[in-house]
Amino acid sequence: MQRPTLSLIIPVYNEEEVIPELDKRLRTFFASMTDLLADSWEVIFVNDGSRDGSMAQLRKMAGDEPRYRIVSFARNFGHQMAITAGLDRAHGEAVVVMDADLQDPPEAVREMVLRWRQGFDVVYGVRRSRAGETWFKKMTAALFYRLLRAMLGGVAIPVDAGDFRLMSRPVVLAMRALRERHRFVRGMVAWIGFRQTAIHYNREARFAGETKYPLRRMIRFAVDGITSFSIVPLRFATWLGIFAGLVAVATAVWALYVKLFTRGAIQGWTTIVIVIALGTSAQLLMIGILGEYVGRIYEEIKRRPLYITAEELNFDRDRSPAPGHAFASDL
Repeated sequence: MQRPTLSLIIPVYNEEEVIPELDKRLRTFFASMTDLLADSWEVIFVNDGSRDGSMAQLRKMAGDEPRYRIVSFARNFGHQMAITAGLDRAHGEAVVVMDADLQDPPEAVREMVLRWRQGFDVVYGVRRSRAGETWFKKMTAALFYRLLRAMLGGVAIPVDAGDFRLMSRPVVLAMRALRERHRFVRGMVAWIGFRQTAIHYNREARFAGETKYPLRRMIRFAVDGITSFSIVPLRFATWLGIFAGLVAVATAVWALYVKLFTRGAIQGWTTIVIVIALGTSAQLLMIGILGEYVGRIYEEIKRRPLYITAEELNFDRDRSPAPGHAFASDL
């Protein structure tokens, strides 16, 4: 079978209100891309355990359009796993990852394809603006990207860029070889290398529904990103231990001086309380950091599948996904 020019990967989680408009925008977009793609394209929707009517709508769309391909997870495995499942099955010479909420406009993909035609292997979208988002989310996102970039050193993760990006076939094949469980896809793409460039676009407000990244998930995602690509927190533990030791030595010297060379009676309780509090908090912090890394080691060595699919539609039988995947009927 001839390989399509473009594969579009769209994770879907409880997007029942958005899917009809998404279908309409996609059809308009591909109609405008005939000069670059002709009819050589496919869209891979990955249903990430939706609890609403998203899957029913996707089934209907797949029945009407054979180039709409559906992967449905057995449960919610998360956005990064949904991207991974799409990459495992994408057959195109170029592959674009895009969210279903229409905040990343399909129309921006045209410029990505043009940059790919110029020889770039990765074309990522950088947000000029972020409509519909709170100042808190904008501030914390900006802080996270800059902090992560400073901590990584050798891996230049683009600032203000999400998972909306185009990847060439060699990049997709390299991504398939990376099977770690705690995935930070945008960091993994940066780590792989190849020739990368950016396009700038205005991120639109969500078309309908609620955000799928509340504060709790944002924090979890940030921790995954930092611990997946940096050992700086472990080095921070070392430096904090050294600092605590120096404080303890200075406190001991001061206490001995007061005892031996002054007449004041040393009650000691204030110093003891301060030192114990600082030492205990430092120990708990370091145990927590070590626990994050040890927990990831524990989950990696179990070697469970990254995700389990319950249903697949419109796929050719000869497309075998990368290792680390299981189909529910085979278990």
